[in-house]
Amino acid sequence: MDQLPSLRQLRYLVALSEARHFRKAAEAMGISQPSLSLQISNLEEMLGAQLVERGRGPVTLTPEGREVLVRAARVVDEVRGIMDLTAALKTGMAGTIRLGTTPTIGPYLMPFVVARLHARYPDLRLYIREVAPRDLRGALLAGSLDVILTQLPEGGADLVTRRLFREPLLLAMPDDHPLADRDEVTEADLKDLNVLSIGPDYALHAQIAAICHEHGAVIARDYEGTSLDAIRQMVGMGMGVAFLPRLYARSEIDGRESNVLVKPFKRSTVMRSIGVVWRSAAGATMYEKLWEVAREAATQHFQGGVAPLILD
Repeated sequence: MDQLPSLRQLRYLVALSEARHFRKAAEAMGISQPSLSLQISNLEEMLGAQLVERGRGPVTLTPEGREVLVRAARVVDEVRGIMDLTAALKTGMAGTIRLGTTPTIGPYLMPFVVARLHARYPDLRLYIREVAPRDLRGALLAGSLDVILTQLPEGGADLVTRRLFREPLLLAMPDDHPLADRDEVTEADLKDLNVLSIGPDYALHAQIAAICHEHGAVIARDYEGTSLDAIRQMVGMGMGVAFLPRLYARSEIDGRESNVLVKPFKRSTVMRSIGVVWRSAAGATMYEKLWEVAREAATQHFQGGVAPLILD
């Protein structure tokens, strides 16, 4: 069979099964009764099967007609779903976003973002992938990711950057450290301290190295952590102090029994910028929605307490 039934014919069959009368079905579809009858006859001829019992009284489908109806209704529903989906996509409220992030950010922020995103846009799906920092930008430019959550700056003519917030870095130390009884620390306190850092693949490493250079601290070259958890554990062992992001400290240190303490800086100048980045050639609606929801999640969950995030 070379010729296929049209969507219109399938819709007419569904309407006829619902109305059980040619005239009522024709009125429901906005066409004349003869036109509807002709389309049903053409469908029967095309399929080589009688679908409708013609006679006085309500229309009855034949056994073949009932089987065809099940599939016809499914096709009509799927096409309606396509129409609904494309309409939703135009407003940025459906589809799948492939988001890449680094291990120092994603695990501590995205659970709050995902929950809020799903509640507001249930048809918008977020596929999250942790990527090594050195590969994040390349994956975005290559198209294997739609958007990245990363430490800024991260830009270029081919990228759009939206800052979410500035995140304070806290000074982590063992509970027997000379600064442990302080509520706050200052940059002057950093002089001559041995500072542990995550590896150089992370933008955070370069930032920590710059802070140490500026304030006379010594960054430990013989101990580089592979994760923030590893850094925290080394601090607890008395191997040095460390700069830990506020989101991480809130998740892994605050309210827990630990031999590691975190202290905010007296003036909130030691911080990193976090943002979302996408390709400038891509449609931005869904990514703007994601940015808005992430900002709201940060405002709700991380604005109170010590060293809140700075949204500006």
